[in-house]
Amino acid sequence: MAALETAEQVSDIAFGFMGSKALFAALEVGVFTELSRQPSTAAQLAERTAVDADRAETLLTALAGLGLVVGEGGTYSNAPAAEAFLVKGAKHDFGDYLRLQVGRQMYGLLDQIDHALTDRLPEDATGSYAEWFSDPEQARLYSRSQHAGSLGPARQLLRRVDLSGAHRLLDLGGGTGAFAITLCAANPGLLATIVDFPNVAALGRDYLAEAGLSDRITYVEGNALECGWPGDQDVVLMSYLFSGVPGEAHAGLLRRAYDSLAPGGRLLLHDFVVRADRSGPKLAALWQLQHTAFTPRARSLDAGWLAEALTAAGFTGVEIDDLIPEMTMLAVAHKPA
Repeated sequence: MAALETAEQVSDIAFGFMGSKALFAALEVGVFTELSRQPSTAAQLAERTAVDADRAETLLTALAGLGLVVGEGGTYSNAPAAEAFLVKGAKHDFGDYLRLQVGRQMYGLLDQIDHALTDRLPEDATGSYAEWFSDPEQARLYSRSQHAGSLGPARQLLRRVDLSGAHRLLDLGGGTGAFAITLCAANPGLLATIVDFPNVAALGRDYLAEAGLSDRITYVEGNALECGWPGDQDVVLMSYLFSGVPGEAHAGLLRRAYDSLAPGGRLLLHDFVVRADRSGPKLAALWQLQHTAFTPRARSLDAGWLAEALTAAGFTGVEIDDLIPEMTMLAVAHKPA
């Protein structure tokens, strides 16, 4: 990534939080869904939402500046990306992920980042996912939004990795089952076990029932760092697990994954990973930083370190490539047959 050269570039970064808030606010009042139904003026939008005409004009102007909506003659419509990803019920909609998890939960926790970086978090601060998810309401809000946000990556993984010959999948920190549901639905011979916290598992079973997969996907309730894992697995999946635990836990997780796999089995590790030379990508680096706010001992993963760690744990044939462009990578590693 090129180095910054102008004050304007610095300002764009410094005031980026305003753009984030504009997006979250628009999602909260349903702007993109309403504009998908009918391109509107600010006054027309005000008639169908909880925002009055003047404030609707202010919000729409900000969204137009961000490139999320397009204004022409005072009438606004969604930009293509907003139409595809931010409209309620759209095929690739992940608005709830942004609105609920990022906007309502993670954004507020970023206030902790100064103290987290200098190891001065107060006693009442959120210091781990285990603490966070001990609150049923926080677990519900996070899990609901994460489910929506994980369906797209799960479909990407399905296209990338052939699981037609696999019979047993262990999904560590698998949340409400977005990955397990997607993979099992496409592979009728696949059974899955998800390891996650009790408050998350209680919600996930509803998603399994809705998908008609309660007989093929089961839960082990507990902290993946502490509870037992089933063995003889064909596939072990870790999606966003490494970024949510202390860095010193990584080596142990890889050893346990290796031991849980049957000979010839595969580890699929999906997470926010930067390039080996740490030149980016920007989005992956920023996601790593925000995780530090509530997991102070989290490690910034880079592709070089990850490849070495997988090899040191005994895995072979390690391949690491982008999954969500500019944001996440997928590592595929094999236990020797």
